[in-house]
Order: sequence, then C-alpha cells, then structure tokens
Amino acid sequence: MSPELISIYALVAMFVVATLLPINMGVLAFVGAFLVGTLVAGQATSKIIAGFPTGLFLTLVGITYLFALAQNNGTIDWLVQLAVRAVRGRVAAIPWIMFFIAAVLTSVGAVSPAAVAIIAPIALGFAIQHKISPLLMGLMVIHGAQAGGFSPISIYGGITNGIVAKAGLPLDPTMTFMASFFVNFAVAALLFVLLGGRELLSRRAVLSEASGAISEPVPAGSVGAMANLRGMGHSTPQGGAQVYGDAEAQSLREELELTMGNADSVMGTPPAHEGLYSRPYQILTIAGLATLAVLTLAFNLDIGFVAITIGLGLSLIAPNLQKRAIGQVSWPEIMLITGVSTYVGVLESMGTINFVGHSVAGLTSPLMAAVLLCFIGAVVSAFASSTAVLGSLIPLAVPFLQAGTGVDAIGFIAAMAVSSTIVDVSPFSTNGALVLANAQGVDRDQFFRRLMGYGALVTVVAPVVVWLIFVVL
Repeated sequence: MSPELISIYALVAMFVVATLLPINMGVLAFVGAFLVGTLVAGQATSKIIAGFPTGLFLTLVGITYLFALAQNNGTIDWLVQLAVRAVRGRVAAIPWIMFFIAAVLTSVGAVSPAAVAIIAPIALGFAIQHKISPLLMGLMVIHGAQAGGFSPISIYGGITNGIVAKAGLPLDPTMTFMASFFVNFAVAALLFVLLGGRELLSRRAVLSEASGAISEPVPAGSVGAMANLRGMGHSTPQGGAQVYGDAEAQSLREELELTMGNADSVMGTPPAHEGLYSRPYQILTIAGLATLAVLTLAFNLDIGFVAITIGLGLSLIAPNLQKRAIGQVSWPEIMLITGVSTYVGVLESMGTINFVGHSVAGLTSPLMAAVLLCFIGAVVSAFASSTAVLGSLIPLAVPFLQAGTGVDAIGFIAAMAVSSTIVDVSPFSTNGALVLANAQGVDRDQFFRRLMGYGALVTVVAPVVVWLIFVVL
C-alpha cells in the first residue's frame, strides 16, 4: 500500500473514532501527524512541528477569549434584550431576531457552536412561551449562525481563505461569505413558511414597558412555560454534547452553563451577573467588538493580536472577569483545529494532497468530481466537525482546482463551504446537538427524529443545489 493511501486511511479512521467515541479529533490528528509523519513519510519531528498553524492558533485564542469576556459581562444578554424590544410585540419577528443575532455573532468572529450555545436557550424559551414551533426556532438559530460563519473575520472564513490563499488560487472572501449567507437565509425563509411562520404574522404579544420583556399571557400554561424556560439554561446533553459524536462540542460545556441567566434576562428577570458590571462597561465592550472589525477589515491587522489586545483592555477594567474568561477559551476546539491543520501539513509535505486531487480529477468529468467532493464534505461534516472538514477536504481539492479542469475555483470553494457547514443541523453535529439539548417541553424522541430527518434531507439535497448554483451555472 502506498504512503499516500495509508495517510488517507488514517484520516478516515480519525473521523470514525471521533464520531463514535468522545475523543477530541485534534488529539487523534496530532498523534496521526507524529506516527504517519515519522513511520510512513520518514519526516523529522521538527518538520512536523513546522506545520503547526501558529497564526490560526492565535486567532482562535484571541476571538474566543474576547467573546467570553463579552458574554460574562452581560454585553451579549443586553444586545439580545435590545433586539427583542425592537420587535414591539410582533411574534413573527422573534425567529428572525434570533437568526440575525446568531449571524452577527459568527460574522464578527464567534465560533458557530458558541453562538448557538448562547442563543439557542433563549430562542427555545421564546418558542415555549409564544407557542412557536421549537423545530423552527432551533433551525433559525443554526442557519443564522451558519449564515454569518464565512465573513472574512470569522473562524470558518479565516480557515477557508487562508487555505485558498496559500494554494495560490483565486480568492474572493466576500463571495464565500455572501454565498453562505444567502443560502442559509433562503433555507430559513422556506422553513419559516413551512413550519408555521405564516400563522405567527397575525399574532401580537404584550410588551412590558417596565422591563422591556415581551410576554403573551397564557393563563393555563404560563407558569409551566416559564419553569421550562428557566430550566433551559441548565440543560446539557447526557455526558456533554460530545455524546452526539462531534469532538469539537466538548468545548461548549461551560458556555452552556453560562446560559443559565440568559433566558431570565430577556424575559425581564435580571441574570446573575447584572449589576456587577455597569452599562458603560458593556458599551465599551461593544465598542471593542466594533474596533476589532474595523482594524482587521480596514487596516488588515492580525485578528488574533487585536482581539487579545482588546480583551486585555477590558480585563484591566474588570480584572475579576479575566480568570473565568481564560477558562472559557475553547481549548478543545483549538486542539481540534490545530491538530487537523498539523496533520494536513504532513499530508501536503508527503504528496498526499496532490495524489488525491489528481485522482479525483481523473475519476470522472470535472463537474462530477466537484459534486463528489461537495457530497463528501456534507456527509462527513454531518457526523463530525465542520472545522475539521474544512481544514482537511479543501486542501485535498486544491490540486484538482489547479489542474485546469475548467471548474471555477471561487464558485467551487463557495459550494464546498456551504455543503460542509449547512449540514450542522444534524443532531449528530455540534449545533444540532445543542438545539436538541435545549428542546425542553417537547417530545424529545420525536424532536430528535424530525431533526435527524431534516439533517438527512439537507445532507443529500444541499450539495447538489449549491453545486448547481455556484459551479454549474
């Protein structure tokens, strides 16, 4: 067996083990990089270590640290409250408010699962109180998080754009971002129509001027609904989100616990941290997030260094916030991404990337090869980590795109990006598992089946649709 095939089989084994067992795929990838690199490729460990993505590591640490501070000081809760007040009792607007809040969070740098962990308990709480389909509300949050996931300063966007730029392929970060946004927006609009959104258009809720909360009196069930809502903040999957098979999900345990106060906050009851940090401090945090976007987009400064610098400034104002924020940095997520990137570096140096790219291109027509790669990305991502898929499959497609097959690289990258992330609605992936974990007050078995059915449908249909839109047309 050739070294290239051994390295590919090792990558497949990593995906299988990380899906079946609660083992971080990053750990598997680091070990795989060491064993395959030394035993199969004959590389020195110094060469393997040279493939460690230091820039990406700094970006992940800086972004997750800054957003942990924003969550802990109540800024995220406050922004949600403001958004909820803006609907002025329009129940039909609530799912869209959740969609756009999740999209904004991921577009400015939040990890997609972290955004879902923050918003899902709030959104599903509103679903209970206002008798909105929990499936609709949960899917709106997931598609919102994925809609903003490929902005130039996001985690997904950073990984994808970095790989494409390194390969010397044509790069259009805006195209990838807009492709993901509009596909997810279109799917969300279709779901809104099919899952009861039209009925919500005629309903109004009562807006409490005292608290800014939105309420809809339901005399017989309101107490139970509020109890379920408060309980959502404490919900975690059995054994942690990892039980659903996605290795990156274990980084979200603390974020789930922090949502304890979120539901009460938007319903008018102050969360535990309110009063500890002043409104000016929260305004300063928002200014920091805006500064992050300006400095990285307009002045092309390194997002990791900028995020850590802004985070340090906020920590100097409230030092007690620092310790908890450091603990909330998504270390398992970082281990996952950097481990897979290091393994991909080994694959690249030993020639596996070129081997796979030319093999796929030679199997069938270029267009069929493109749709095959989109299907592979969708299927693997539905059961494993989207970030791992992006970090491993896009490099495998680079030689295929460089071979002069006639397939537009910009369109194909957009199709691959959407195919590999839109399937995160699957209950076996992080975002789907988070929604399932917070779906209180419903038949959980039935909810799981519906979520799994929808995830299977998206996994089959989405790759073909985005292939037709971005590659064929």
